[in-house]
Amino acid sequence: MTPLISIIMGSTSDMPVMEDAAKFLNDMKIPFEINALSAHRTPELVTEFARNASQRGIKVIIAAAGGAAHLPGVIAAQTVLPVIGVPIRTQMGMEAWDSMLSIIQMPPGIPVATVGVNAAKNAAILACQILASGDAEVQKKVADFKSTLAAKITKANEDLAKIKYEYKTN
Repeated sequence: MTPLISIIMGSTSDMPVMEDAAKFLNDMKIPFEINALSAHRTPELVTEFARNASQRGIKVIIAAAGGAAHLPGVIAAQTVLPVIGVPIRTQMGMEAWDSMLSIIQMPPGIPVATVGVNAAKNAAILACQILASGDAEVQKKVADFKSTLAAKITKANEDLAKIKYEYKTN
């Protein structure tokens, strides 16, 4: 089975966040891989990965990083594939602003799509939507998933209707 999506993180300490992406892709039955690569500690490996990902069959890269968060941008600079950045909240006390700004403030020509802080599941959903643009089977899976979101809201409103207050009108 050839992976279509690659989940890359700066270190395994990011795995508790990135697990949401892995679980979603697994549930969607989309082949993926997970690796730890560091833009600062293993720059040669990052370059090798980025330059060869397309030839290996990867279609989308999800790159997570905290702190300075250079990993998504370094990968995006060396591949033609779409890169989705996931800023990771770290213990550095900056509430993830450092990683968020490092990922979203890319120079012209090196785009990185960016999801919210620790929003690995949204990154996986976006990666599937990118795949869906050229794959009818993945498109159906994404559509089916999205329909479950509406069902959750319908159920929530049914539950809210059962809550009684003296001045509540619905």
